[in-house]
Amino acid sequence: MSGGCGTHLAHTLHCTGLHTAIETHRPALAQEAHVSSTAATPNSPQGRVEVLDLLRALAVTGVLLFHYGFRGAVADGYTEASLPALIPIVKYGYLGVPLFFVISGFVIAYSAEGRSAAAFAIARMSRIYPGFLLCMTLTFIVTLAIGAPRIEANITQWLANLVILAPALKQPFMDGAYWSIVYELTFYGWVFFLLLIGRFRREIECIVVAWIAISIFNEIVLHSGALRRLFLTDQSAFFSAGLALYEIFRGRRDRTIMLLLALCAVAAISQGFTNMAWLREHYHTEFNNWVVAGLCVASIAAVALAMNVRRLPLPAGLVLAIGGLTYPLYLLHQHIGYMLLNAFERWASAPVLITATAVAMIVISFLIWWLFEKPAQRWCRRTLTRLTERLAERAAALVRPIQALPRHRTCPRAKSAA
Repeated sequence: MSGGCGTHLAHTLHCTGLHTAIETHRPALAQEAHVSSTAATPNSPQGRVEVLDLLRALAVTGVLLFHYGFRGAVADGYTEASLPALIPIVKYGYLGVPLFFVISGFVIAYSAEGRSAAAFAIARMSRIYPGFLLCMTLTFIVTLAIGAPRIEANITQWLANLVILAPALKQPFMDGAYWSIVYELTFYGWVFFLLLIGRFRREIECIVVAWIAISIFNEIVLHSGALRRLFLTDQSAFFSAGLALYEIFRGRRDRTIMLLLALCAVAAISQGFTNMAWLREHYHTEFNNWVVAGLCVASIAAVALAMNVRRLPLPAGLVLAIGGLTYPLYLLHQHIGYMLLNAFERWASAPVLITATAVAMIVISFLIWWLFEKPAQRWCRRTLTRLTERLAERAAALVRPIQALPRHRTCPRAKSAA
């Protein structure tokens, strides 16, 4: 490097403060890494919102009943087992997923409070990936053992699913339920970016309004698949509602935030109708507009009510376990459940088999959460934190020699126009 270029680069680093950011990043990251994704952060409201764990259980129960009692037998040929008498009810169970998205919007805003972009990414990856890896691999093994001929898998599909975004590698998901995990990761990616540029907390109204506007324009006018995947334009209102609810949880009661929440509710109904139209065509089944609209609004109202209940008259450990098992249960229940129903279809009636399969999935999910997920998440968090600190150290080592180069005492000021 020539002296002139080196001097200019050192001067630029000094003016932008980049070298200071690198030097101060490591201790801050190490401190943030110890903050649990569910614990209160220094600048956030204190205390765990326990009712959200029960809402997660309600959401995954609805999805499970939708898959076991309706979807598998009606249209997709995964199994012959179903619950015909309950179809008028369980066919709406798919709306448990939007409830998950409202909860996610709230919890992610909570989790991001007081964190840097790097610490947020570490917390989210530690929360999502260990459980996903185990559940996806278990689904792969069970599919090889008893899945054929209805459900099949191969090693190429397993390898593609290691990165979660399997369809991007021209492979199907190991379990169809993973589509919502991709939506979650996309949402996390946007939050990470906004934290990185320092806009997530300060521009929440603009973020929500812009997101809803892009979504409405795409779903009504453009119908772009790329924009739908990038901006989640068929589910964005539910995530946005969670973000708005967290602002209320933090103490905001102004007219702007209430209007913002109302906008999210209206957009949620619109997106619910859009998704319902696809379901009607795919399953050749009628869905009631009023029921769908009511459940979309109810998913937002349920989280709004939950955040006002600080404690439950239940043991805290029980509530924590109920919430903890919902993630592995969501990942495991669908394809493994279909395969178990098919394997034992001659042994008992469909209601008995579905009940037994659901109970088995719940027990297995609890064991995964208790014995694997908690220690795996701690290990993943520590490992990613150490890796990030090492990268920061190397970046700092590259910057220090440049800092030592001669530089001007003051930063250049913009020249006034002639």
